[in-house]
Amino acid sequence: MKKRLEQWSHKLKAKISTVFMALKHKDTPLIAKFFAFITVAYALSPIDLIPDFIPVLGYLDDVILLPVLVAVTIKLIPENVFARCSEEATGLWENGKPQKWYYAIPIVLIWILIIYLILKCVFF
Repeated sequence: MKKRLEQWSHKLKAKISTVFMALKHKDTPLIAKFFAFITVAYALSPIDLIPDFIPVLGYLDDVILLPVLVAVTIKLIPENVFARCSEEATGLWENGKPQKWYYAIPIVLIWILIIYLILKCVFF
């Protein structure tokens, strides 16, 4: 079971690297670039949509949401572009994921929106 989980994790990491390369590729459609940005931003963001300290739910977003984002993004990328980006992405994150603070911006904005909506419902 542990070995299968590690293989699944490695495949997901490789697909995220490919999605990252597709984000920068000129032949990637605009809608695919949008989803690629959201996917890569979520994967690299130090802030999760559901914080990990919340029992069970904290890890479910990483186990469910990230693979769903990757799958949707891959469906939107043309096969030939995905194949080229997959070759380019080989070994991209061998030394760890890139440290880019601005990938956290979409997640922070989502949390701000959620907090705003909660406060609006409670106080107005």
